[in-house]
Amino acid sequence: MSDTSKSATLTIDGESYELPIYTPTCGPDVIDIRKLYGQAGVFTYDPGFTSTASCDSTITFIDGDKGELLHRGYPIEQLAEKSHYLEVCYLLLYGDLPSAADLEEFEATITRHTMIHEQMHNFFRGFRRDAHPMATMVGVVGAMSAFYHDSTDPNDERQREIASHRLVAKMPTIAAMAYKYSIGQPFVYPRNDLDYAANFLHMCFAVPAEEYEVDPIISRAMDRIFTLHADHEQNASTSTVRLASSSGANPFACIAAGIACLWGPAHGGANQACLEMLKEIGSPENIPDYIARAKDKNDPFRLMGFGHRVYKNFDPRATVMKKSADEVLDLLGVENNPILATAKALEKAALEDPYFTEKKLFPNVDFYSGIILEAIGFPTSMFTPIFALSRTVGWISQWKEQLADPQMKIGRPRQLYQGSGLRDYVDIENR
Repeated sequence: MSDTSKSATLTIDGESYELPIYTPTCGPDVIDIRKLYGQAGVFTYDPGFTSTASCDSTITFIDGDKGELLHRGYPIEQLAEKSHYLEVCYLLLYGDLPSAADLEEFEATITRHTMIHEQMHNFFRGFRRDAHPMATMVGVVGAMSAFYHDSTDPNDERQREIASHRLVAKMPTIAAMAYKYSIGQPFVYPRNDLDYAANFLHMCFAVPAEEYEVDPIISRAMDRIFTLHADHEQNASTSTVRLASSSGANPFACIAAGIACLWGPAHGGANQACLEMLKEIGSPENIPDYIARAKDKNDPFRLMGFGHRVYKNFDPRATVMKKSADEVLDLLGVENNPILATAKALEKAALEDPYFTEKKLFPNVDFYSGIILEAIGFPTSMFTPIFALSRTVGWISQWKEQLADPQMKIGRPRQLYQGSGLRDYVDIENR
């Protein structure tokens, strides 16, 4: 970050303070308030940090008004259409698209790291059979630091690299094992002859009793889900990873913290909430009633999977995800699945209704990803673990970037204290 000639003047009790203004590559200017407390003795107040930049980054940029998402400058639409998940992983981790040789080496490295330590199988069996897969993932990923001692030091560049590869490679295995454990089926080991998405699907749906062939359309849709969720700037879980990292925590603990944050229904559970809404609607003939309820300001019902907090126009990921959803539904059909039939009818009704189009309430990535995952056969309990699997590379990229930042400090937000002032202790017999 370089200084500019622009500055802002803040006046407090007749005293004026000059605050530098920085101009980023993309996005609005940023006022630097780092010295404000030292100079003026005041804090800024910004609940949710919605107007505060906590770091400078070169990884991902979002313009919500334009409906734009860039990874290292590349539009997400181009990456989702022309690239694939592991190539996007390389881009996020290293800053540029790989050469053919670099990509081949990277894919080989990830493939060779997909197995987990055999003793970790016992760790899974310590959970109750009905444990939520996200609870299992938080515990297992956090416990990786107990199994991979040679990649826990965040200050060692080589260890950071090894940890990055291990997390990207092993997360599909851990997610698939969490799923298999939850449904009482035996674990399926990864296969080196399958690509990243196909390998995950094989580990989730294969059984020892028979062969399982991964359909290329399903595999491609899965890969797109991974790609479209790979990173999304400084969201709640990414900020959690960065905050944990600022204390010097090991990489597995940091990613486990991100998974725990993602578990929240306001963050990673949106596509699950969307499917639950579709189940509530029940069938296409009930849609007009629910559309009317969504328009009624006095009715608490809201259409889940429509609109986005960041994107004030359209979600650029949704356009690509819709294509995958159409391909998957054409392959698998919706005739015998009332949830999917309801989803298609709701999508059509909302896109034809001026109330939603004028308010820019278009179907978002969560709407379409939930439809795809339901069609493939995943229960809603697996939606957020798949999100966590996809986002792991984004978390790692942000973690690595922060550790390389010479300005890094331990995170320590301030507060607007509204509690009691100084008071003396009163002995219990006098209270």
